[in-house]
Amino acid sequence: MFSNPVIETQKNHVTIRQFNEEPIETEMLEAILEAGRRAPTSSNMQAYSVIVIKDPLVKKRLSILTGDQKHVETCPVFLAFCADLNRLQQTCEMHDVEMTNNLETFIISTVDAALVGMSVQTGAESFGLGAVMIGAMRNSPREVADLLGLPRGVYVVYGMCLGWPEKSSIPPQKPRLPKELVIHHEKYSTNDASDLIHNYDKLLVKHYEALGRNLNPAAWSGVIARNLGRSIRPENLDLLGEMGFDICRKSEY
Repeated sequence: MFSNPVIETQKNHVTIRQFNEEPIETEMLEAILEAGRRAPTSSNMQAYSVIVIKDPLVKKRLSILTGDQKHVETCPVFLAFCADLNRLQQTCEMHDVEMTNNLETFIISTVDAALVGMSVQTGAESFGLGAVMIGAMRNSPREVADLLGLPRGVYVVYGMCLGWPEKSSIPPQKPRLPKELVIHHEKYSTNDASDLIHNYDKLLVKHYEALGRNLNPAAWSGVIARNLGRSIRPENLDLLGEMGFDICRKSEY
């Protein structure tokens, strides 16, 4: 079997929500962030920014804005990964060019932020640190932007709690969907996926039962159907527009 330390780090990933009080050394954090900056970026735009947050009061406020997630407050370092068009706007102004701002620039900046965050998390885990990504930073994008002093054209795509895992609370790995559902060869497979999904539901039920959690038999598909059976953060289209992301503007050719 082919493997190396990077592959093993990725294969051993688990989500960590409980951290001990040991701080993260400044030099280690800087090394992780510097490595993360080498993540792929569309056309070298580097349309992202990362905000490092250690202030207990700011983390406390962010924990409230993200739905009272205690680990946002208790982690030693919280990272906010931002899609950033502000710097690109300034760059265009240096050359008297009106910057294109539409769905494509929104996607580019959001994907850039996602890629650098994944690189940061992998780097952090290679040192033995634990992390959990916080998508709930999008629950209140305007309030988060005000708290972090974000200029127009910047929003937090997600956050990340970072710290040393509390050894007694490291969870077992959660099973993933079978590879037959997510890895396609040559072209997308449109075969009926219901049997594989049902089997995955059963596998996930066993995982949750081992943790003492009581869920319905459709441990994955039922949750997905419930969550996607309603509109998720519908207000963010208008909010992000007000914050400088013209997602609905048509491209001009």
